Amino acid sequence: MSEQKIDPKKVRGAILQEYARCKKDPAYFMRKYCSIQHPQRGRIPFELYPFQEKVLNIFRDNNNIITLKSRQLGISTLAAGYAMWLMLFHDNKNVLALATTQLTARNLVNKVQFMYEHLPSWLRLKAVEKNRLSLRLSNGSKVTAKSSNSDAARSEAVSLLLIDEAGFIDNIEETYVAAQQTLATGGQCMALSTPNGIGNWFHQTWQKAELGENSFTPVKLPWSVHPERTEAWRKLQDRDLGPKMAAQECDCDFLSSGDTVLDPEVLTWYETSSTVQPIEVRGIDRNLWIWKHRDPMKSYMVVADVARGDGQDFSTYHIFDVEGAEQVAEYKGKLSPKEFGNVLVGIASEYNDALLVVENANIGWATIEQIMEREYRNLYYSSSSDQETVQSYMAKYERDKLTPGFTNSAKVRPLLVAKMMEYVHEKSVKIYSERLLKEMRVFIWKNGKPQAQVGYNDDLVMAFAIGLYVRDTALQMRQQGMDLTRAQLSSITNLNKKNNSVIQVGFQQSNPYLIDNGSGHVEDISWLLK
Repeated sequence: MSEQKIDPKKVRGAILQEYARCKKDPAYFMRKYCSIQHPQRGRIPFELYPFQEKVLNIFRDNNNIITLKSRQLGISTLAAGYAMWLMLFHDNKNVLALATTQLTARNLVNKVQFMYEHLPSWLRLKAVEKNRLSLRLSNGSKVTAKSSNSDAARSEAVSLLLIDEAGFIDNIEETYVAAQQTLATGGQCMALSTPNGIGNWFHQTWQKAELGENSFTPVKLPWSVHPERTEAWRKLQDRDLGPKMAAQECDCDFLSSGDTVLDPEVLTWYETSSTVQPIEVRGIDRNLWIWKHRDPMKSYMVVADVARGDGQDFSTYHIFDVEGAEQVAEYKGKLSPKEFGNVLVGIASEYNDALLVVENANIGWATIEQIMEREYRNLYYSSSSDQETVQSYMAKYERDKLTPGFTNSAKVRPLLVAKMMEYVHEKSVKIYSERLLKEMRVFIWKNGKPQAQVGYNDDLVMAFAIGLYVRDTALQMRQQGMDLTRAQLSSITNLNKKNNSVIQVGFQQSNPYLIDNGSGHVEDISWLLK
């Protein structure tokens, strides 16, 4: 029996036909010719799940794609397979893989290289450059790994920008803007990520994509799209990761994700159960929101945070019903320090000569000086002590030992945040403002410090935290200091009766609760004794 001869023309024709089919259909190419590295099983064929094939077709047919995904769905591997297909079957394609670090970006390039190395010889183009960070083929196409920064895509004509875990990259806005100049000529952008809180570039871009307000096609992939995932698997994630992290990693839940300082579930409760529209909006800039007007029988506190003056933040204040721990009014706007001081005196006077607490850092001094020039009689003074004691608290009436305003030092700031966390978690403070809650949503832990997310402000949040801290300190010290205060007032009242005159050192016979600070400024402390 003679050997059957192979017809070279038929072989060449079959190869060309197979090549054409692979070029037309990336899913076919991946299933038949791409290998992936499984952590337990080693090298295996890339058998696409139905949901992966649908996503792949979206990749092929759209320029900009943003994918909100659960963990362990193989989407990063799918993106690597798409990059391999683009490079093989199209000349001079430049794929740029970005991530939080160069090492993370390199993982995607490694997946591309692994697929390339295990292609059949007739399909594998010659590699003219191959190292840990890049692969360049003889047709001019290449893939490169870089960590994200504003210059990463500035000098290159990018055909495909792959951004892995885009929600976790701090400076992704700068990188994307830099890449836009080259992407605008017909390039693609794929942003992939699990959620990482709200307010960042990935969250904002996703929201706009859902509303059709940008060029991105949104693709949402919760854990349930995977055919091998069950409710039992999902419950196991809660047990292993904790409910908050599992919601981030599995459910594509922006609100439950991220490293927010305040519990997202509690903030959701406030948003749905507590917020109401103000009964009055007033002021020159219409930024004063009022929920409750002055009650002559109540004591109030006005707590203010003064803008730095660089135009990037706001001057804010809250008005608290002291006894009820209730937010009754709020302001957020941009006023000059002097004008802000006048506004604070006006609103504090309106609310029963409220205790006026103004942070004294930096430009805050200009506001405080205006308040003192107006001779407002109930300005808060800070103790020079780092620890609040009855003695330091009562020393507020010895003004030569104190500093006007509230001193927010590096030691005090964590105490402010901790006090706010306690009040909010226990739902023991009444919050009516949507504006405040939006700031709380983007108030995050960054490098161990609580601060506003990049591109956002925490002016309302910090004024709110100061108010709760001052209120709590006052109430804690009040009971211990009450006897001392009453004893002082009693002795002075008796002295007044004996002398039948007004004591010039600061106490008035007609109202013993008005205390002179020694420089002509009088403070009403009667609210402490109610």
